[in-house]
Formats: sequence, structure tokens, C-alpha cells
Amino acid sequence: MGEAYVNFLGGSPLNRLSWLRTSQGFLNAIVHAPSTRWVVFKEGQPLVHSQANTQKQHLARLTTSDVQPLLGSEPFFSQGQHPGELAPSDVPGLEAARLRGTPVVFLGLHETDAKSTNALPSSDFSAKAVAETVVSHIKGTAYFSLDVSDVAQAELDQLLQNAAATKDGAQLAFSEPRAAMGNFDVFEAALFAEARSMVDWNARNKFCPSCGSPVYSLWAGWKLSCSSLLPWADNTGKKPCPTARGLHNFAHPRTDAVVIMAVIDESGDKVLLGRNARPLIKKWPGKFYSCMAGFIEPGESFEDAVKRELWEEAGVKAWNVRYHSTQPWPFPANLMVGFYAMASSSQPLRTDLDNELEEARWYTRDEILHVLNHRDGTTLTRRDHRELSAATENINTNQESTSSSTANPLAGDAVKEGEKTAANAAPEPPSAPPFRMPPRTAIAGVLIAEWAYGRAGFQPESSMKRGNL
Repeated sequence: MGEAYVNFLGGSPLNRLSWLRTSQGFLNAIVHAPSTRWVVFKEGQPLVHSQANTQKQHLARLTTSDVQPLLGSEPFFSQGQHPGELAPSDVPGLEAARLRGTPVVFLGLHETDAKSTNALPSSDFSAKAVAETVVSHIKGTAYFSLDVSDVAQAELDQLLQNAAATKDGAQLAFSEPRAAMGNFDVFEAALFAEARSMVDWNARNKFCPSCGSPVYSLWAGWKLSCSSLLPWADNTGKKPCPTARGLHNFAHPRTDAVVIMAVIDESGDKVLLGRNARPLIKKWPGKFYSCMAGFIEPGESFEDAVKRELWEEAGVKAWNVRYHSTQPWPFPANLMVGFYAMASSSQPLRTDLDNELEEARWYTRDEILHVLNHRDGTTLTRRDHRELSAATENINTNQESTSSSTANPLAGDAVKEGEKTAANAAPEPPSAPPFRMPPRTAIAGVLIAEWAYGRAGFQPESSMKRGNL
């Protein structure tokens, strides 16, 4: 069996070293490694850098020296009751705890030798190990995220002005995330996807859902615990928090699965697309059509969800559901599970069941190819991204740039060799495309394009029979 299709934002390049998230010896030492880098976010927006002579943006990666003013006093992990105290190693509720300072998440290690068998076992990072020795065991670049949403603007401005990248002539700024990621290469995109989802999860969950007490960070940002469980907590007159016993899924990061599907008719030559009409999304980009999608509900298989969503949104009965690929989508923390399904284009469409679509319609392969080959066919401007973010995530930004974001030529497997060159070499179209579709940095754009170019999905030569999987 061949390798799985890798979408943009996927293909995580880091060894996440999950077994070391509880090791304060490792974490407190690796922070000081010269190669360690920090990905910074403010209210969900990544810090990006660009050079003065170009508008191309990359994910900024600051050094520990750059961000140290925001980290607070050491130890940075396994903090005790008072500043400067190292928590006892035999207290599970304080494993790599961060009780003070700007929120931090350990993302993983980018190893310089992908074939290395150096597994970095936990025993190498015991509390008795000397920090310099610990760091010498590590071959690669460690990555952390830092959420500066609550840092005073003057303090943040000063930090960015003093950053090494700024002194080298780069410009640092926070950017609308969807627009920014269109410029990222595959490494930056995958790093961004992990970091943004983790930053968002830590930012959203501030209180224990069982008793309402504030929560605190454990395991280098990968676990949250109720503050009533701290060894020194004063719980006089309170009932014990239910989270004191057993395992609780709220304590760990969540990923919400979403099915997304390109529906092909029985001829193999038409695809069903829809235009969103949710009241929340008041500024959906004009003439923008995409695949239909929806969250998995309890007690459903992926195939069940595909069929239910298509019926609810477009009134179509689907069959022959076939998996294609997945894409992590950090808005805030979804896993988009891509499928092809078959339905009859001879049956009437209806969007009046759940009223989520303004319109659903069948497009021929030629119509899709015309849009794909149009310079603006899969382009969303920064203004489009900004308005979508404001509508769907309540993100507000004052950026007014209207430059375009299209599929990156290095966007995973999304853009095949020669396609991007051919599109760029094509003469400028005389008019706007009849409609627009998602770029191939999004799995919807991948599903549509892969079918249109005959590389996936149901094709005219396929003879598919109606039935269940």
C-alpha cells in the first residue's frame, strides 16, 4: 500500500517526545539550548517575519534570549508554591507545572538526523542530571509556543524591537492566521498547526468544569488540572472536586473530527458544491463555493456522518462513501476527514432542511477546470481571510492589506509538478472567474482538484454500484 496523501498543515515534522512532557530536568534544560526556538501568538495570530524588500511572510522563530523577559523566574517548569521553588518530584499534580508566567507549550524536537535511533529515554533526564549534560544529549531544535495575549503592548513592543531578527533587518508583526499560512512552507505550516491549536486550547479553558475553580498548566502545557488539587490549596468548607478521582477528558487537549466530502454524480463528471448561508457568516466571500462538511455526532461512524450531513444540507441521498485523506485544521482544533461520495444529479436539491446553505448546485468537470486554471479561481484576499476570521472566530484585526493568498507550491501533495508553473504562465484572464473555490492549502480544494484532474474520486470510467460499504 502506498504512502498516505499528506495535506498542507499535516505531516508533523517534530518528534513530540510526549514521554518527556513531565520531565522538569529535560524541559528546564532544553529551554536554554542555543538552538531552541519559540513560536509566538497573540489572540490566535502568529508572529511572522518578513524582509523589508519583500512581502513574503514566514513564521517567526524567536530565541530563548528574545523571549526570556516574559518567561518569569526559574524554574520555568515544575514550579512550587512560591516563586523560585522547584516542586517536589514525587507529587503528580506538579509534574512540569507552570503556575506563573506567560503560557508556554513544549511542541517537540526537530531532529537534525531523521534516521537517528537516539530515542532520548526519560532516564537520561533525571533530576540528578547536570543541565549541561542533559542538553548535550539533544540533537536538533526544540520548539515551544508562547501566548502573549495578556502581555502589555508596550512590553511586547520592546521585546520585538530587541529581538535578534529585528536587529538583523527583519520586520516582525502579528498576522491574520489564515492569510499568513498561505505563505508558509510545509514545515512552518505543520509547526503552526500544532502550536495554534495548543495555544487556543490553553487560552479557552480557564476553569474546572466540575467545580469552577481556576485551572493550572501541567505537562509543559499538555494537561490542565483543577487548582483545588494543589497540595497547598485551602479547600475548607468545599466539597472535593470530582476530578480528584479517575481520568477526565477535559484535562487533555481535544481534537474535533469533521467530515468533509466532494460528492460526485453517477456519470463521474459532475461535483456538488455549496455556498454557506449561516447567519453568523455575514461576509462570506462572493461567489465562493466549496465542499460540504459537518461535525461528527455521538454514535456515528464517519460514513454515517457523511450521509447525514449531505441529506441535511442539500437533500441528497449519498452512497459509496470513500476515504481520501485528513487535514489538521487549527481553527481552533479540528481534524478534517476527507471523503468522496456518490449521489444522483437527477434528483432535486433542497437547502431548506437545516438552512445552512444559501445554494447547492452541480458543476461539470469543465466548469471546475476553468476555475482551477483561472488566476483568481482559488484565491482569497487578505480581506476575505480577515472577514471570515471575524465572522467565525470573533477575531478582529486592523490589517488592511488586500494581497492574495493562494495554494503554496510546497503545500504537501496538493500541487503537482508543473501545475503551478502552467497556471503562472497562463495569460491574464480577461474577466473574473464565474465562481471561486478553496485553495489547495485546504482539504476542500484538494478534494475538488484531485477529482477534476482525474487523480482521485469517481471518474467517468468507474463503474460504481449503489450500496453500502
